[in-house]
This record gives sequence, structure tokens and C-alpha cells, in this order.
Amino acid sequence: MTPTELASNAAIATLIIVTLGYVLACLIWPFKACRTCRGAGKLRSPFLRSYRLCPTCNATGLRLRRGRKAWNALSRLHRANRRR
Repeated sequence: MTPTELASNAAIATLIIVTLGYVLACLIWPFKACRTCRGAGKLRSPFLRSYRLCPTCNATGLRLRRGRKAWNALSRLHRANRRR
């Protein structure tokens, strides 16, 4: 094996490990903190007196991860094709 092949194999193995780790994280922890309200579910007014509910996460403080959204879409497609 040449050093170039070794480096490319290491890069591919690293990419596979990172991808599988993200898939596993999406299966175990499908939600993450909302970026708009930072997981609080509410936003402060500009003068720091009042609150309003976060419209992005519907006041839950959680958002579905992108990987989990893709997983759900693929599951729906699979179920729809299986019923035919």
C-alpha cells in the first residue's frame, strides 16, 4: 500500500465513522435545542421586560434534527410504497 492509498482509506474510514455516529445520535436524541430561543421556548423583548413564545419551535424549546427529518421522510416513503 502506498502512502496515498493509506491516507485516502483513513479519510474514508473517518467519514464513515462520523456519519454512523451522527445517524446513531439522530436515533437516540432526535431533538436538539432551538437556535432561535436557545432552548428556552420563549424570547425576550428588546427592552427585557416581557416575554413572547418562540414561533420557531412552538414554545417547546426543541427542534427536530435534520438527520431525523430525513429519516422520517424516508420512513414515510417506505411505508407508502409498501402499502401498494
